[in-house]
Amino acid sequence: MATYVIGFPRIGEQRELKKALEAYWSGKISQDELKSTASELIKRHLTYQKNAGIDMISVNDFSFYDNMLDMTVILNAIPEKYKDIENCMDRYFAMARGDDTHKAMEMTKWFNTNYHYIVPELNENMDFKPNTSKIKEELKEAKELGIKPKINLIGPITYVRLSKVEGNANKIIEKLLPIYKEIINEFKDYIIQMDEPYFVTNPTKDDLKLLEKVYNELGTLAKIYVATYFEHSNEANKVLAKTSIKGMFLDFVAGSENKIKTLIEAGKEIGIGIVNGRNVWVNDIEKSTEFIKGLTETIDNEKIHIGSSCSLLHVPYTLKYETKMDEDIKSWISYALEKLDEIRVINKLVKNEQLNEIDKEILEENKEAIATRKTSKKIHDTIVQDRVSNLTDKDKHRNMPFEERIKLQHENLKYPILPTTTIGSFPQTPELRKLRRDYKNGLISEEDYKNQIKKMIKDLVKFQEEIELDVLVHGEFERNDMVEYFGEQLQGVAFSQNGWVQSYGSRCVKPPLIFGDISRPKDMTVEWITYAQSLTEKLMKGMLTGPVTMLNWSFVRDDQPKKDTAFQMALAIRDEVEALEAAGIKVIQVDEAALREGYPLRNEKRKEYEDWAITAFRITTSSVKPETQIHTHMCYSEFSDIMDAIEDMDADVISIENARSDNSLLKIFKERGYKGEIGPGVYDIHSPRIPSKEEIIDQINAILEVLPKEKVWINPDCGLKTRKWEEVKPSLKNMVDAAKEVRAKL
Repeated sequence: MATYVIGFPRIGEQRELKKALEAYWSGKISQDELKSTASELIKRHLTYQKNAGIDMISVNDFSFYDNMLDMTVILNAIPEKYKDIENCMDRYFAMARGDDTHKAMEMTKWFNTNYHYIVPELNENMDFKPNTSKIKEELKEAKELGIKPKINLIGPITYVRLSKVEGNANKIIEKLLPIYKEIINEFKDYIIQMDEPYFVTNPTKDDLKLLEKVYNELGTLAKIYVATYFEHSNEANKVLAKTSIKGMFLDFVAGSENKIKTLIEAGKEIGIGIVNGRNVWVNDIEKSTEFIKGLTETIDNEKIHIGSSCSLLHVPYTLKYETKMDEDIKSWISYALEKLDEIRVINKLVKNEQLNEIDKEILEENKEAIATRKTSKKIHDTIVQDRVSNLTDKDKHRNMPFEERIKLQHENLKYPILPTTTIGSFPQTPELRKLRRDYKNGLISEEDYKNQIKKMIKDLVKFQEEIELDVLVHGEFERNDMVEYFGEQLQGVAFSQNGWVQSYGSRCVKPPLIFGDISRPKDMTVEWITYAQSLTEKLMKGMLTGPVTMLNWSFVRDDQPKKDTAFQMALAIRDEVEALEAAGIKVIQVDEAALREGYPLRNEKRKEYEDWAITAFRITTSSVKPETQIHTHMCYSEFSDIMDAIEDMDADVISIENARSDNSLLKIFKERGYKGEIGPGVYDIHSPRIPSKEEIIDQINAILEVLPKEKVWINPDCGLKTRKWEEVKPSLKNMVDAAKEVRAKL
């Protein structure tokens, strides 16, 4: 019986990799200095795991940007359009984020997480060949520390099924199979973890047939463990039991329905992923121990391993720096390093090993945390619970059909055809972040802070008027993050100092900790947005984050159904919507950027989620007058299978990320006959490149080939907070000029 983790966070316990990446991209450090930082982080991460008693420690889970992109490099699956870039690191980052002459590759969510991966672009004519230099470099780091690690690879089926493919995908998998064989043969003395999470997503018979063929061929070459996570994979479990693999690492948290009988009968080893890699609440060590001991009655102990449900990439690094958090709440939480301790203690208890003093203390603290969390008065609020209980059908619907209220909105709001706007946020400069930090740390007064924020808003309003945007925003300068900002002002939500989690590349978020019943004690945005509106005659959008996104981008309490928490959040944000409307704001955007990513991966579980998620959005937005226009925004979404749900949201305008998808998303809206108005992103904000006016004109014309001009809004793909002003200003001016030119010809 051994311990393992599927993968480990790589951004660094104080975001060292983020800082090094951004310094490298801005030319402040060299490539060698960036690599030196990476080497230090890899050694530190390996050492932490070794010292925590983890037996199967991963290499090749580190990445400068993304593991799928790394796999693209390892397989030499480089799209032709990037091959003119000679420097390997420059080419890597051009694929990830674009450069002056290259658009970035498409980026989308990794299953139903808030982590993004770079989507490979594959075709049958690619000259695949192994490039294992990265793996060898990380192996070298491990060897220097006396560690013989397991090597993580994304399996060929998941890699291809999650790619954009020209031609026959199965033929590409067949073509990649010899390349995988070469790689595995090179490292045949090591345990190989093959990640195949695709198989938790309703695989077809064709998928399963291919799975058996692939792992019968690969399984004979080394000790291969296939890892699935985020759900159960019973179809794959049954098939892989018949192959020559060594075993499987299974998720017993999200995938608690995993069936392992066929694997046991086939003599496979089973990794019991019992410690949650996606949420921060402490593991109930005694309960987990009891569960695994139940399994050991039918399985040889040597065939069982204990580990994380998925990669610990999805949780913060360590509680060590949380010096200001409420001690009760802190006792209920476990980050990546603390989860290593949980795995070790569970393993010892299952094996009936004597605990040392440190592990005894961990176990006792765990018991106390489990007990106090059940009874704490900090969690329960009867007023909030009563509001949810008293919701009626009227609370969940607008009081006028869309077809009627959109006419009222056009009469009252008087915006032109192809109206221009932005998604909401504007650049978060180092100076702005320092201002917020100084205010938070008491170094400047509230008056000084507010005056400086108001000056930024005033300057932004002036800029938007100068370039002649139609619907303005206040810029969100007071907000550190679209979820964190609201969470900080809600009861039942706690925050960390250092609970950073990687979203993509150098982008990190600090998810709120929803630990109790949720309420809104006071206005959250009204002061800033009404100030911005006072500066202009143009329409000013109120900017809010929707209830489902608040949940999907938070660490949500696991002691009640998620639906109940969603409705509590919906009522809290509804209070803010009503306050904005009462203050004279006529356009209110309630972002549900994460609606799609919250969908369960198994078809049979989707309807339940859809029902409460859509209802939560409607609770938030349905109490406004018909003349008040409700916008929403969605990121990185595959819309084809959720169009009914989007329609049911009953928003007046939806904006979507579109530029990287070559307008393929829009065809779905046309085919489906979507009734609302749509703002397809006309340029990609995740790249530093500045699109020309002509390029945006072409994009608008392409959109108008798919959608009627009366329904189209013109906006960037997403918020602009991660971009620099010198990129934002010319890009937006080009966007507005392009819209005006196309509008004049219609």
